[in-house]
Amino acid sequence: MAGTKVRCMLGAVALLAAMGTSQAQDAEAQFYKGKTVRMIVGFGPGGGYDAYARMIAPYLSHELGANVVVENQPGAGSISAMNNLSIAPPDGLQLMLANGTAAGLAQIMGMSGVRYDLSKLTQLGTVSASPWVWLVPVQSPLRTIDDVRKLGRPLNWSSSGPIDGLSDGAQITCEALKLNCKIVMGYKGSSEAALAVARNEMDAIYVSDTSANNYVKAGDLRAIANMARRKSRFFPDLPTVYEMEKLSPEAQWLFDFHGTVEDLGRILIMPANIPAARLAFVNAAVARALKDPALIAEGEKSQRYVDFIGPEETRKAVNSAIGQLTPEQRKTVQSVLSVNK
Repeated sequence: MAGTKVRCMLGAVALLAAMGTSQAQDAEAQFYKGKTVRMIVGFGPGGGYDAYARMIAPYLSHELGANVVVENQPGAGSISAMNNLSIAPPDGLQLMLANGTAAGLAQIMGMSGVRYDLSKLTQLGTVSASPWVWLVPVQSPLRTIDDVRKLGRPLNWSSSGPIDGLSDGAQITCEALKLNCKIVMGYKGSSEAALAVARNEMDAIYVSDTSANNYVKAGDLRAIANMARRKSRFFPDLPTVYEMEKLSPEAQWLFDFHGTVEDLGRILIMPANIPAARLAFVNAAVARALKDPALIAEGEKSQRYVDFIGPEETRKAVNSAIGQLTPEQRKTVQSVLSVNK
């Protein structure tokens, strides 16, 4: 009899908790109804992040019951936008589709302009994470890494900012493989940097395989190597740098470290300290939007794949990538990438 009473009491408590949660979520739905939510992109229009954000925005609008608009805030390889987000009000009315790779590396580097801590921002999930690929102009005589060694001059890589995925990937590649390189910054985004390579103004570019696929299919660029251990879905026959070269332990560590940071991929973040009920509502909305079969199909048509990873796993990845380095390893990374500061 006593056991029955206890079970009844526990059931009542659970019911009340569920009712409270439901009421809280109804209140959050009312909060978002008709409001405008800004989805920040730290790069100019036309690039991969901008395209992803504009693809996702309508689905997230539907799930939030709000008007989600994409706002481009280019500057310093997205550092400016990250800084702005870190001091934004924790009201849930702005989020950012961020380059987790670039954001994490900029923080590891201790760059003077960085005023955010990626691990303290609110992680909503990872949209996608891709292997990265080394591209050259279609007409380039370069077909192997040995061809680059025989070039007789620096290999010119195009990039936008000091730590933008393009420049740091190129610098890691050049250091690990002991290549003579020059990293040229200042392009307004990956699309403009790729155009410079297609025009033969630059020799090479380091981009995600999703972007690489678009450039290669357009007939503008050609892939030399997959820079990750795992194969690319777009370039299944393209050899990895691990297959092309007999890497030293130091080179393997550099590529593996950078691969871990690259796996942060395209992450959705919000300012810190979002109220718990609001965050739960947003997390649920993001998960529904990014798992929507229509969005996934739309992404497949444009080769902008959505492989959603939830907030907990994303948070663990961010903490691992930023907190995994020993002081000596951090100094090594800073030394390798210091040319980009």
